[in-house]
Amino acid sequence: MLAYPIWSGLAVQVPSGTGSTSIFDPAGTPAHSIFSLSLLVLSITGAIFLVVGGLLTYVLLRYRHRASDANAMQEPPQIYGSNQIELSWTVIPILIVVMLFLATARIILATQNAPKPASALDVTVIGHQFWWEFRYPRLGIVTANELHIPVSDPKNPTPTYLTMSSADTNHSFWIPRLAGKMDVIPNRVNTMWIDPESPGLYLGQCAQYCGTQHALMLLRVYADTPAQFAAWIAHQQQSAANDPGVAEGRSVFQHTACISCHTVAGTVASGRFGPDLTHLASRDTIASGSVPLTPANLRAFVDNPAQFKPGCLMPAMHLNDHDLDAVTAYLMTLK
Repeated sequence: MLAYPIWSGLAVQVPSGTGSTSIFDPAGTPAHSIFSLSLLVLSITGAIFLVVGGLLTYVLLRYRHRASDANAMQEPPQIYGSNQIELSWTVIPILIVVMLFLATARIILATQNAPKPASALDVTVIGHQFWWEFRYPRLGIVTANELHIPVSDPKNPTPTYLTMSSADTNHSFWIPRLAGKMDVIPNRVNTMWIDPESPGLYLGQCAQYCGTQHALMLLRVYADTPAQFAAWIAHQQQSAANDPGVAEGRSVFQHTACISCHTVAGTVASGRFGPDLTHLASRDTIASGSVPLTPANLRAFVDNPAQFKPGCLMPAMHLNDHDLDAVTAYLMTLK
């Protein structure tokens, strides 16, 4: 079993084995539709492969060169054209392509045109180089890289509708077990929805090359039970922790360039260029899911992010050891 961080005394357990990124293990309505379509395509293309491969094998074996054949040195009979064969290998592939096109179009239209229930959760997704920003407009929550959504009960559907755009270049949002890919493009708004059927952690990543750290622009979607999601909302709506024991670290943080890029609710830090750090320590990872959140990793990342993600847009702070320890201690209290 994996464990979420503890929010207000609530420890949430995640079933093991939910970190798969296989499209063959669907856990949401759009993913089930894509899985069914994939099986159809694989079965048809597999049958074509077997027929073509079988005929080719038969011909190679049946008509192979034999030294004992009296006609081995003669040119085989030449056959010029067959209307029946040419029609068959033209018409049959056309019919197969049309059938696959119609099946694909039906899945796309059924997914995109699904009615949005009043109980749906709205989340705004903004792609950045190289991290994800998540905004919950009706809840007043802003977070990064780890998306929390409720499980959707078929008897009382609560799907999550994602409204997506990019702050810089093209990205692609992809959680294989929940839905297909959706491009995240500057100056354009795309939408998609997901409805995980069971609690757990669902992994994904940016599926569109967006720069040097594209491969480490990961996604983590936590599907919570209603009670877990309500506890998470209540925790995220609180201002940042104000621990007197880390006042020195808070002062260092607020007097460096950190506040130009990051927000910490309840403080002077109100930057929007980097991830919101109000509840940083409640997350499992940093660096867009690529680095486990530990004091040592956080300290090293603040000092020089390029050692984890070369080419990332966060500058190296290069604080002295005393200030670096103080800032790290402060950030670890932001739960």
